[in-house]
Amino acid sequence: MADVLLILGKALELSTPLILAALGGLYSERAGVMNIALEGKMLASACAVALISVASGNPLIGLLVGVLAATLLSLLHYMLTQKFRIDHVVSGMAINVLAIGGCRFAYAQFTDKNRSGEIPHLPEAAYWALAAVMPFAVALYLRQTRPGLRLLAVGNDPDKSREAGINVARVRLQSLAICGLLCGLAGALIVTKTANYSDDMTAGKGFIALAALVVGGWRPLPTLAACLFFALCEAIQQVLQGGKGWLSAIPPQYWNTLPYIATIFALAFLGGKFRVPSGMGKP
Repeated sequence: MADVLLILGKALELSTPLILAALGGLYSERAGVMNIALEGKMLASACAVALISVASGNPLIGLLVGVLAATLLSLLHYMLTQKFRIDHVVSGMAINVLAIGGCRFAYAQFTDKNRSGEIPHLPEAAYWALAAVMPFAVALYLRQTRPGLRLLAVGNDPDKSREAGINVARVRLQSLAICGLLCGLAGALIVTKTANYSDDMTAGKGFIALAALVVGGWRPLPTLAACLFFALCEAIQQVLQGGKGWLSAIPPQYWNTLPYIATIFALAFLGGKFRVPSGMGKP
């Protein structure tokens, strides 16, 4: 019983960055901009938070710079896809590669090798509260407000939206800025949880968040449920790995693959059941 409660508690904790990043992806893709760059934006935020929090000694300044870093990458994604009409997948991959290489270089160059102690960080509770409220707020925003309905209209049919007088470019710019903000918060939380930074520390969470968005059918509340499921798989892996009895016979490498296997199965069985926003990827 204790293990069950521990797994459930850890699943709620682990779901927080997934929820924030998936909602960021939802804003982007419901506006018609395919976004596989969630991972890079989260990583850029995590690196910036780690560097600036230590340099300034102020975790709030670190958080603001982290969110800014992710938002700038999001605006770069907007420029590449909407101004220069580069394929959205190519643009997303380029941003991921840029973030991985840039973070390795920046952290190696600007980190004191003799530094010890934790990175200053804000309490996790603020992130938990935000992740608990955001899916419901986004659901209301999309269905009950004029800007939300415009966003859905742009994502479904950008040409008709233009004919109706909607500024498609502005809607997509705003959506990508919000995507950067949410991915920045998700990356900052990952650093907050460990109070440390390492290369590639997002460990594919951006891709899992994207998978949750697809499995959730690009809808806020089903996406929340998908994030909780993937987090539950990771919690099972963390709590039961190396356990007693027959559990101890399972090599740790197999446990580590559990969240990724669950993601593949979820995409295989549910990913094709929902209609992709029809305007996604269109100019």
